[in-house]
Amino acid sequence: MKRHFLLLCTCLLLSSPVCAADDPGSVQVNGELAARFSRLALDCVHREYPNKISHVLNSPADALPPSSLYPVFYGCFDWHSSVHGHWLLVRLLRTVPADQMPAEMRDEIIATLMQSFTAQGIAEEVAYFQSENRNAFERPYGIAWFLQLTAELRAWQDPLAEAWLNTLLPLEAVIVEHIKSWLPNLAYAIRLGTHNQSMFAFGLFLDWASVSGDTEMTDLVRERSMAFHFEDRNCPLNYEPSGEDFLSPCLMEADLMRRLLTQAEFAEWLQNFLPGIPRDGSGDWLETGIVKDPTDGKLVHLDGVNLSRAWNLENIAWALPPDDPRRASLLAASKIHADTGIANVSGEHYEGSHWLASFATYLVTRRGQPD
Repeated sequence: MKRHFLLLCTCLLLSSPVCAADDPGSVQVNGELAARFSRLALDCVHREYPNKISHVLNSPADALPPSSLYPVFYGCFDWHSSVHGHWLLVRLLRTVPADQMPAEMRDEIIATLMQSFTAQGIAEEVAYFQSENRNAFERPYGIAWFLQLTAELRAWQDPLAEAWLNTLLPLEAVIVEHIKSWLPNLAYAIRLGTHNQSMFAFGLFLDWASVSGDTEMTDLVRERSMAFHFEDRNCPLNYEPSGEDFLSPCLMEADLMRRLLTQAEFAEWLQNFLPGIPRDGSGDWLETGIVKDPTDGKLVHLDGVNLSRAWNLENIAWALPPDDPRRASLLAASKIHADTGIANVSGEHYEGSHWLASFATYLVTRRGQPD
C-alpha cells in the first residue's frame, strides 16, 4: 500500500518537471513528497550509527568516533551522504513554496541546519581535511556534493543562506584547493558507476564554478573533460548497469558534455557517442535497474541508478534542439526511470533511506538544469 501511495505521489510530482523540459523555469515540487524526502534527511543527518568511515589513521589517537573526526557531517551512515542530506534540506527549503510545506517542518529544517553549521564544527572539519594523508578524502564524490551544497546557498538570496555559506566557506576553500591540485594530475577518466566516477563529479564542479564565478575551476574541468571525452564514440550502454552502480558511466558522461558544448555541437557529439537513441518516442529502450534485496547496501545502489539516469536523460533531452527527434524517447525513458526510482524511496530500510531521497530531490527539482 505504501508503495502504491508513493507511486501516486510520484506521478503528481513529476507531471510538471519531467514533461516540461522546454521550460526550465516551470519546476513545481509537490509538498507531500517534499515533506517525505525532508523527513528522511532530518532523521539521519544527526544519526551517528550505523556508520561507515573512510578514514586514514595516522596514529592511535585517530581511532575516534565519526562525530569526533568530523563533527558537522558525521551522520547518514557516511560523510558524503551527510553532506547531500544537508543539501537536500537546503534545496527543499529554498524551492518548496512556504504554503506547500508545514510550518513546523520548515522550522525543524532550519533548526537542524543551525545545529549543523557552526564555526567551531567547520573549523574541526577543516583540520581533518588538512591533516596528513587526507588529500584524497571523499574525492571526488563527497567533495563534489559539498560544492553542490555551497552552490545552493550561493544561489539563494536569503539572510540565512548567506550566514550558512559564510560558515562553510573555510571548508570550501580547502576542498577547492584539493580539487585544483588533483585535476592537472588526473591522466585518465574514472569510468565507474560508483563514488569514484569522475564524470558526475566534474558536472557538479562545473555547476559550482558557474555560481561562484571561479573561472580557474571551469577551465581546469573543461580541459580535462574535453581531453577525456570529446573523441569518445559508441559508449556501450547495453553493458549497463553493473551490479552495484548508482551512476551511469555513459549517461553521466553525456550529462557532463552537454554543459560544455553548444547545442549544435552536443547534438552531433551525442549521435557519435550514443547512436542507438530511438527516434520513435518509445521509452522502453533502456531497462530500469532491478533491486532484489533492498536491505543490501550495495545492491540497493540500483534504485539510485534509476534516479540518476532519469535526470541524465531529461538533461540530455533539454540540451538538444527543440525539434531533435531523439528528445521524445529520452523523456519517455526518463519518466519510466523516475517512476521506478521514486517509488522505492522510503524509510523502510536505512541502507537506502540515508541517501536515496537526495537523488530523488536532485531529480524532481531539476537541479542539473539552469535556474
